[in-house]
Amino acid sequence: MVRVDEDRVLSMQTYTPVVERCPDTGLYVGYVPGFKGAHSQGETLEELNWNLKKVIAMLREERTPALVGEYVGTQTVVLA
Repeated sequence: MVRVDEDRVLSMQTYTPVVERCPDTGLYVGYVPGFKGAHSQGETLEELNWNLKKVIAMLREERTPALVGEYVGTQTVVLA
């Protein structure tokens, strides 16, 4: 049987970063919209995810982040 730490489960939050690939370096670059300082990079998507987790955890330890915006999604714009 797996023991669940209820405090940890209750404090879990989900963040949705925007991810791009830099054409100059080939690195994946990610940031969390509306979360000042929550950005990182990595050679792979897995490394980027790990780096973002570390940055977000560090920012949460320093202070409770106040998101200034909420990620809604993407939108396609078609030009004729």
